[in-house]
Amino acid sequence: MIRRRPPAETASAHRDGPASSAQPHVPVLLGEVVESLKLEGGLAVDGTFGAGGYTRALLAADSTLKVIGIDRDPLAIAGGQALVCEAGGRLRLVPGRFGDLDALLTEVGESHVDQVVLDIGVSSMQLDVPERGFSFRNDGPLDMRMGNDGLSAADLVNEADETVLADIIYHYGEERRSRAVARTIHEARRRGRIETTAQLAELVASVVWVEPGSHIHPATRTFQGLRIAVNDELGELVRALHAAERVLAPGGRLAVVTFHSLEDRIVKQFFAARSGRAAQGSRHLPVGQAETIRSFRLVTKGPVLPGEAEIARNPRARSAKLRAAERTESDLPEPLAALHALASLPDAARGGHRR
Repeated sequence: MIRRRPPAETASAHRDGPASSAQPHVPVLLGEVVESLKLEGGLAVDGTFGAGGYTRALLAADSTLKVIGIDRDPLAIAGGQALVCEAGGRLRLVPGRFGDLDALLTEVGESHVDQVVLDIGVSSMQLDVPERGFSFRNDGPLDMRMGNDGLSAADLVNEADETVLADIIYHYGEERRSRAVARTIHEARRRGRIETTAQLAELVASVVWVEPGSHIHPATRTFQGLRIAVNDELGELVRALHAAERVLAPGGRLAVVTFHSLEDRIVKQFFAARSGRAAQGSRHLPVGQAETIRSFRLVTKGPVLPGEAEIARNPRARSAKLRAAERTESDLPEPLAALHALASLPDAARGGHRR
């Protein structure tokens, strides 16, 4: 039984927000991103093209710059064709995952670039369309896939082992009641498949209660965890950081905008290790790894946060963080295996931690 009607869905750790399906995606920290990339012509990669906000700003900021936009969402690629025409030969769109950006560049005849920007997470254009199944604001099929491939959220919810489901919701969604949520889902699916966002949201709201006065829906964290798992978002981020490291020319810059602590932790640890700032040790990155080759020089000494004015204009910006670094002339280091551990369900999670 649902004890009380949950509040309307609001901005979560990702860019969820006002309910209008016509609302365009507003790029966050736009001016700060452009400034951090130090545009001086050449070739840039927008690894998460989306609605084209960052790409449009890059093209406008430097009339000699060319951009390659990458997106795994076919609707984003189709929607960007007008900007391709407007850019007059300075923009190419490439379908694919940003974790494969180095391979995708090779396919279009490029080996090195001067800037890479990554805007991590789900976009408004995905959240605000009920048919995509990302949001519980309006009922829709339980999908959550950014592309058209792989298992959907419905597949995961209805077929995953209860323990694995609890681990996903706890680790990726940071939901403290994950075991109760997974148990409720497991019991419900015995009676029939869970196929819609409304079904799942109602189940979660029956065992997760919000604090009085809170504007966060009880299902927010569960939906986040499932979405990250369905799209392997953290694994894609780790692969993208290493891919950007491989393709950036000396002096080239990488800017990454994240929206929750799991993403930011990965980016922070990557830049710390690659710039030598992790030399004093980290429980995630061993000292030996941190002290090898310094392939990046930090541009931002800490995260750049949105100002009050931007948050007032765009509440979805409130959890955003920008980190940027410049590629040095060093050789290419070995991949950081510890980052893959950060992106995966920890072994400890399967050992029965309290939820």
